[in-house]
Amino acid sequence: MTHRPRIDLHTHSRASDGTDRPRAVLEAARVAGLDVVALTDHDTTAGWAEAADAVGDTGVALVRGTEISTRVGTQGGSISVHLLSYLHDPGDALLRAEWDRTRDDRLTRARRMTQRLAEDFPVTWDDVVAQTGTGATVGRPHLADALVAAGVVASRDEAFATMLHPGARYYVPHYAPDTAAAVRAVLAAGGVPVMAHPGAGARGRTVSDETIAELAAVGLAGLEVDHRDHDDAARVRLRGLAAELGLLATGSSDYHGTGKLNRIGEHTTAPEVLAQIEERGRLDVIRP
Repeated sequence: MTHRPRIDLHTHSRASDGTDRPRAVLEAARVAGLDVVALTDHDTTAGWAEAADAVGDTGVALVRGTEISTRVGTQGGSISVHLLSYLHDPGDALLRAEWDRTRDDRLTRARRMTQRLAEDFPVTWDDVVAQTGTGATVGRPHLADALVAAGVVASRDEAFATMLHPGARYYVPHYAPDTAAAVRAVLAAGGVPVMAHPGAGARGRTVSDETIAELAAVGLAGLEVDHRDHDDAARVRLRGLAAELGLLATGSSDYHGTGKLNRIGEHTTAPEVLAQIEERGRLDVIRP
């Protein structure tokens, strides 16, 4: 029987808010029986080189990617949209400028949120920094880790569901580019833009099917359909919408090491879909 490659196109390392080093992400992928994994840290390519060096040792192929924080404006206010960009030029000036601006604002936002949390909980800025990997931008996951370390909550998930939730009084928004503009920027950099977990309602408001159609019209290439945060009904709806709009349908774990319950390889992408992503991207998949 011919082996069908197992492919996970959404993982994070300590370069952003994961707990594993990039090399360890590829090792975890090997242990899980994956053939291909994408490293998609938030608004950075800082983990790419280390992950690429691990390809030969682990035998796991690497798709280089980034998860970009964006926003869609609506009459009811803006909605956060995470955009996965695959195989883009890491030196593209526009993307790098947007990521720099986003990371700088994340840092300011994290300080403000820490100040608010410190009014009610035993957590300081030093506690938050201590939970942040070298070179990584401080974000909500690191605030969550500081709260766990202080015994305020039992897990990141509990922190995100309570005091770090967008509806909580401790929450502070951060800068993010317009989603349509980000799609265009990814395409200009030779990347392939796929919307991450578009039906994850537990994270906050999600965009409408009409908005997804508008983004498809400006070049959105796919939807992450199979994801832990989507129930069966959401997957059926999103798979049908992807087919209707001519978009790729991917599946991924959104692995963060021990930072989330998500298990690497728990959802996967068809090899035929990866082939189309590689055909469209500027970079090649790095293979053993």
